[in-house]
Amino acid sequence: MAVYTPVSAEVLAGFLARYDVGDLVSAKGIAEGVENTNYLVDTTKGRFILTLYEKRVEGDDLPYFMALLDHLAERGCPVPPAIKDRAGVAIQMLEGRPACLIQFLPGVSVTHPSAAQALAAGTALGEMHAALADFPLERANSMGFATWQPLLNRCGNDLDAIAPGLHHDLTFALADLAATWERDPIPRSTIHADLFPDNVLMRGDTVGGLIDFYFACTDIRVYDLAVTHAAWSFDPTGETFDAAVGDALIAGYERSFPLSDAERSAFNDLAVGACIRFTLSRAWDWLNTPADALVTRKDPLAFWRRVKVYDPDLATQLKTLS
Repeated sequence: MAVYTPVSAEVLAGFLARYDVGDLVSAKGIAEGVENTNYLVDTTKGRFILTLYEKRVEGDDLPYFMALLDHLAERGCPVPPAIKDRAGVAIQMLEGRPACLIQFLPGVSVTHPSAAQALAAGTALGEMHAALADFPLERANSMGFATWQPLLNRCGNDLDAIAPGLHHDLTFALADLAATWERDPIPRSTIHADLFPDNVLMRGDTVGGLIDFYFACTDIRVYDLAVTHAAWSFDPTGETFDAAVGDALIAGYERSFPLSDAERSAFNDLAVGACIRFTLSRAWDWLNTPADALVTRKDPLAFWRRVKVYDPDLATQLKTLS
C-alpha cells in the first residue's frame, strides 16, 4: 500500500456518490507498502478501503482478482471483496486509474508475530488453498521464477550500491536455484504469493482477514507456504530466525492441508526462491522509487539474509552472506 495518486475530497465525494455507502466523513492516505494507492475512507455508513491500481497491477487482471475474492468470500474465508456500485459495477476509473472500493476488515497487522498467531495464519492459508481447489481461473505469476533473471538484469550493477558484490551473489544464487526449481512434479494451484504479516489482520490470536491479493496467481502451491514462512519467521532485519514461529506456521497449514513428501523435499529451495524474489523486487523499488512518493521503502537485504537459514551451504559461497 502507498499513495502515488492524490485524490481530493471533492473528487472522492463524487466517487462515493455512485455507491450506497453514505457520505464522505474523512479519508487518509495509507503509506505502507509499494504497490498501489490506498486510502482509509470513513463515511456516514461505515469504513472502507479505496484502492487505485498503479504500476504493478494491470487493469486487465482486475476481473481475476475480483472473482478470486468473491470465490473465497462465498466459501467463508476472511477476505475483503470489492463493493459494487448501484449499477452492479465493482471496477471503476478514478483520477485516470482503475479503482475499487473494498470492504474494510477489522484487525491489526503484527510486526512480531507469536507462535500462536503463526499457527492461526498457517491454518488460514491452508483453508484458503482448500477453498481454491475448484477455482476455475488461472493467472501467470507476474513475479514468478521466469521474471527473476530479467529483473536482476534490469537492476544490474546498481545492486552493488545496496551491498558490494550483491549483483554477483544474486546471479550465482539464481543460477544455483535454476537447476532444482521444478525438479519434482509438485502440485500447482491458485496462491496468494504475498502473505506477509502486514497482509494478515489479527484479532488477538485469531485471523480476522487475509488482504492484498494483487500478486495472486497460479504457481507451485507450497511456494505460497514458503513465501509466508520466510515472511513470518524472521525479525524485520532478517538477522534473527524464530524457529517456533516457523514451525507453528507449518503445523497450522497442515491442520487443513497436509504436505506431501515431494512438497517437504522442495520446501527449502522454494524458500530460497522467495528470498531471491523479494530481494530483487525490493532492490528495484529501492533504486527506483521517486523521492517525493509517500511510500515506505523496504530494505532488500532483510530478505537476502534469510538465505542463510534455508541454504547454509549456498550462503558460505556468497560474499554478501558469508
